[in-house]
Amino acid sequence: MSDQTPRRAEAGTGSGEEWFGQPRGLATLFFTEMWERFSYYGMRGLLILFMTASVANGGLEFDIAKAGMVYAMYTSFVYLANLPGGWVADRILGQRKSVLYGGIIIALGHFTMAMPALGLPELPMFYSGLVLIVIGTGMLKPNISVMVGQLYGDADARRDGGFSIFYMGINIGAFIAP
Repeated sequence: MSDQTPRRAEAGTGSGEEWFGQPRGLATLFFTEMWERFSYYGMRGLLILFMTASVANGGLEFDIAKAGMVYAMYTSFVYLANLPGGWVADRILGQRKSVLYGGIIIALGHFTMAMPALGLPELPMFYSGLVLIVIGTGMLKPNISVMVGQLYGDADARRDGGFSIFYMGINIGAFIAP
């Protein structure tokens, strides 16, 4: 077990750099979460269409029942993966590395799903991509919110506002997704 005790900022301390009156690190976390949510909701919005489209139209030609089952399993595992993802961060990697590696694994998942365009087998790449996205989201999602909280001291009055700004990033990412 590694000693990954989070370091909390003290209220009113820091380098003086701020972003909308908040600690500078909030901007990085805001945009990371915004683009992760864009990735998730954008892909999720197209997933059923891709699975049910004919092969001639670039799809997988699954029937509706199979596509629905794959979609349900994928979305379920995305949220269930938060449990081991939080554990890995708490016991092994720490929040920062978990968020970084999670983002990289999500990107690899999306690239893997695009590999059939290079002539690689479609179904193995599709399922492998979904699994990578699940793993990456499980590492990123439970830990990025913890990092937002770590930007503030216990008595810092800006904390609620910081979480509101962070939550706006989630909503903006979901809104601009296809």
